[in-house]
Amino acid sequence: QAAWCVLPSRVLLVLTSQKGIQMYESDGSIMVYWHALDVTEHPPALGFLSAQAVFARGIAAAGGRFICVGTSSGQVLVFDIPPKGTNVTVSEVLEQHRDAITDIAAELGQAPDGAGDLVTADDAGTLCVWSTGEEFTLLSKIPAFGCTCSSVKLWNGVVAAGYGNGQIRLYEATTGLLRAEVNAHARWIYALDLAPQTGKV
Repeated sequence: QAAWCVLPSRVLLVLTSQKGIQMYESDGSIMVYWHALDVTEHPPALGFLSAQAVFARGIAAAGGRFICVGTSSGQVLVFDIPPKGTNVTVSEVLEQHRDAITDIAAELGQAPDGAGDLVTADDAGTLCVWSTGEEFTLLSKIPAFGCTCSSVKLWNGVVAAGYGNGQIRLYEATTGLLRAEVNAHARWIYALDLAPQTGKV
């Protein structure tokens, strides 16, 4: 995957692959940071599972100075990005998912008081809503219901999620309550996008 991560102080191009995570200056001139995906972040599973691919997927700028990237082990790596220079550090590892991360989204509108500003999704369909800051706090966990969540967006405290069964579901970010369900697609939803000014999905 590739994504532009727009932070108040700088814009970085973030690329993920099976080898690791690369961050470049926005013009591509300098690689600011490289994070290898190594064995310690992916404990060996039992039997045939140990042959699964290691990869990073899901990229979002969050909380003004962080870039979050998901991994195939279900971890979300939180990178603390300096205003300039290459001193990028892993400030935190979020470990609430048991399945590979599929997508990560940051708040695109104005989150209501107490609402989270980051949502993470995984292969099983579990969603986690986080509040960012010096330490990230889990606010709500929306349980899986039997199919992958392939894409998420977050706008004004509402999580929009697309699923492998063709559904689009809207949840309240603070409580995890299901607010609407769209059953217009017969097959897999691969991606959602959202207009930050209007909230149209």
